[in-house]
Amino acid sequence: MNSSAIARNGRLGAERAARGTVTEGAARAGLAARGVIYLLVGVLALKIAFGDGSRQADRGGALATLAGQPFGAVLLWALGLGLAGMAVWRLSEAVFGSVGRDGRTPRKRLLAVVRCVFYAVVAYSVLTFAAGPHGGGSRSSDVQSRDVTARVLDLPAGQWLVGAAGAGVVVAGVWIAASAVRREYRDQLKLGEMSLWARRLVDVTGVAGGAARGLVFAAAGTFAVRAAIDYDPERAKGLDDTLRSFAHTPLGPSLLACVAAGLALFGLFSFALARWCRV
Repeated sequence: MNSSAIARNGRLGAERAARGTVTEGAARAGLAARGVIYLLVGVLALKIAFGDGSRQADRGGALATLAGQPFGAVLLWALGLGLAGMAVWRLSEAVFGSVGRDGRTPRKRLLAVVRCVFYAVVAYSVLTFAAGPHGGGSRSSDVQSRDVTARVLDLPAGQWLVGAAGAGVVVAGVWIAASAVRREYRDQLKLGEMSLWARRLVDVTGVAGGAARGLVFAAAGTFAVRAAIDYDPERAKGLDDTLRSFAHTPLGPSLLACVAAGLALFGLFSFALARWCRV
């Protein structure tokens, strides 16, 4: 057997291992963990829409909610490890490619790298929260967003950097919403294993949840662009303030309630992906 054949067999063996039961389990655990966070954020935002603004509707608020439950510390550690599994799955996609006809294209691999970094950061923040005293402390997403924006604005060409980042988030939000409406998520599903009611449930949660998620991204990006134009980091908003801003539109709290319900539906959609996603 020549060296090229040995190398090819080695790559195939590594790819099979990357797509084996361990990586599949990590992917499904990560999707379920993501579902928990979105479901909790959606519920917290619904409470705000109905007049209960005592807790932040962001990841910190979701973690604090979990910490207050029986076996809260165990739940937090499980959530953090699940999100770490999501990062591992995305890393395997960056190295070996993802499912689908275009799964090995440079664009898909780059997207997998971005997702890997994002979920690694989120997993680290959740695990840090879990390891802290009494569930740890966590700054709100709004404070973090303003602090990061202020630091970047102080850099050379800081306004351009913040504006470009905000515009990128707006584009990402539009793309997320459009992909959901076009039901592109179906390419990731084991449709043959799903019953008719399961497909309908996934379509409802996938379309409504993805559209709401994209709208929130686009709104947050718009606030970042405004912060850049006005050279004012206070204009930037995290997830909580972005969600609360929907209540100050002409549609009032009813719009916030719709968006919040959509985020909760996206949490349920993530649970469905954890069950039927092709890894």
